[in-house]
Amino acid sequence: MSKLSAHFQTRTPSAIRLAQIEFLKRNDGVTAINTAIGNVSLPMHPVMQERMFHLNAPESPFKNGVVKYTETVGTKEARDAFLNIIKASGFETGGLHVQITDGGSQAMELVVIGCCGPAGTDKEPLLLIDAAYTNYKSMAERLGRGIVSVTRTFGENEKFTLPDENEIRKIVREHRPGAMVVIPYDNPTGHFCDHETMVMLGRICAENQLWMISDEAYRELHYTDQKTSSVWGLTEAEVPGITGRRISIESASKVWNGCGLRIGALVTDNKEFHEKAVAENTASLCPNAIGQYIFGALAHEKAEALGKWFHDQREYYKKLMVEFTAELKKRLQGIMISSPDASIYSVVDVRKIAKPGFDAKDFVLYCARKGNVAVNGKPMTLLVSPMDGFYNPKPGEENPGKTQMRIAYVVPPDEMKLVPELFADLFKEYEVNRR
Repeated sequence: MSKLSAHFQTRTPSAIRLAQIEFLKRNDGVTAINTAIGNVSLPMHPVMQERMFHLNAPESPFKNGVVKYTETVGTKEARDAFLNIIKASGFETGGLHVQITDGGSQAMELVVIGCCGPAGTDKEPLLLIDAAYTNYKSMAERLGRGIVSVTRTFGENEKFTLPDENEIRKIVREHRPGAMVVIPYDNPTGHFCDHETMVMLGRICAENQLWMISDEAYRELHYTDQKTSSVWGLTEAEVPGITGRRISIESASKVWNGCGLRIGALVTDNKEFHEKAVAENTASLCPNAIGQYIFGALAHEKAEALGKWFHDQREYYKKLMVEFTAELKKRLQGIMISSPDASIYSVVDVRKIAKPGFDAKDFVLYCARKGNVAVNGKPMTLLVSPMDGFYNPKPGEENPGKTQMRIAYVVPPDEMKLVPELFADLFKEYEVNRR
């Protein structure tokens, strides 16, 4: 037989998709509620829907059934849409360069290859703040780029906190990373990096010549009284030398509910990086033409209308988070659930209530392969993500994710109400059967 590459031989599904892949192998009539994947079930913004439903309208570029390539950099309208969104959040957009990508995922891939050095050489690794979105690690491995991490702590107050600033600086001095990834509205933890935190991290980047990569797919989805946070809110007065080092990753998937459009963007205030990123992406020809057209409708929306959309999205998710947290704590005394401060996820930690040796990944696989509890007379199970894949522990260190799982608030409210009952019943059943 032909031989697989060494990379393919070691590949396993990401923590996010693992449960779904395993559940699809079943054929026993059990229904699953899938909170493992951030696959938003809300409708897109109305102006995006209008374009989607009328692709044959007289003003549509697709009215004759022809779908051509667009420019590699993306259509001007789609690029303007991202600038309009950033501006609606209160940030200046002058001097920003926008490149449309196939979802935020392709933007991630481009920044990793554009900012970081080869693995095993100790040259410009990617600095992650664990627990970090698992696909950054996957992209780095795919591209042969190195990774180094600092780790947040999930405290007794049920909040994730960054390491001390001096600890972050120590890691930077020791490993000399090429870039730092910051997710202000954090996936997976729900941690919110406020403006003051962004300033602190920005200073570390500027003083050490790092690229500051801010993943802002969930910008505006925050549930505290603090103001919207962004890499584009950093000024030279606050962070000398930050200009020309900033990159943001944007997406149509979350705030705009267009996951399947696969439209993202790479935004930077560095012209050379922008030009090189576009040159690199010519190998992929262009982003999704129809998706760009649908998303491009947001280029023409006024800031006041976009602000109302932001508010409505926040109110929807905040209600789901509060209700879920209260109900699951009622059903499982002693369980820890991360404070819902930002994004659309909570981390559930069973370290205080599980028997010794609990393994979140094994529990997730049990739910996907065998889980079967009766809810309203129907056999059901629950899909969640194990958190071990979101950490990058040093050799010999214990992985904090062994007792943690990520819950995504992506199913309709009537289904979301069933999640606490499903999780509690499946956990109890698993623990009873576990040796």
